[in-house]
Amino acid sequence: MLLEKLSNFNLILASKSPRRQFLMKEAGFKFSVEVKEEICEDFPKNLKKEEIALFLAEHKSVSFGEIKSENTIVITADTIVWLNNEVINKPESRTEAISMLEKLSENIHYVYSGVCLRSRQKQKSFYVCSSVKFKQLTSDEISYYVDNFKPYDKAGAYGIQEWLGYIGIEEINGCFYNVMGLPVQRLYVELEKFI
Repeated sequence: MLLEKLSNFNLILASKSPRRQFLMKEAGFKFSVEVKEEICEDFPKNLKKEEIALFLAEHKSVSFGEIKSENTIVITADTIVWLNNEVINKPESRTEAISMLEKLSENIHYVYSGVCLRSRQKQKSFYVCSSVKFKQLTSDEISYYVDNFKPYDKAGAYGIQEWLGYIGIEEINGCFYNVMGLPVQRLYVELEKFI
């Protein structure tokens, strides 16, 4: 079983995201959290969809720096929201969060997570895509959510595991946990191949 095999490895999650840390714990992984520095999340403008998520996951891995130990695996990840041929990032203000949620309202958007696994010997990246459909959100619902949940650290200005996810999401195709920020099932499968 993978979890037993991983007991011989030092698994490092290089992410400040409390959601990624929670999902890794719930899946039974034993790991430490190490974040080296604040990482610039700019990307080349010609990239689209999964290319952005993969670029940022790999960029975070490089920014982590050298892996000194033979049996260490560093996991980095990035999640983006894609709607109408544009990326919806993390909102920087209340106004921007409200505007993002108005765009997502009554629309289908796509959530891409890129994940990079790296050891001293090798590197493997992969991505997962899920589609999410919101009902028509009222301005009161949007304002209530933004004011009470302050989703400024979340791509697309929402957390699927929070109030807006409960009352607003009509349909998901793909991995639910990917929308939370880490496609755990695929990570499990890829780690099995990686070690």
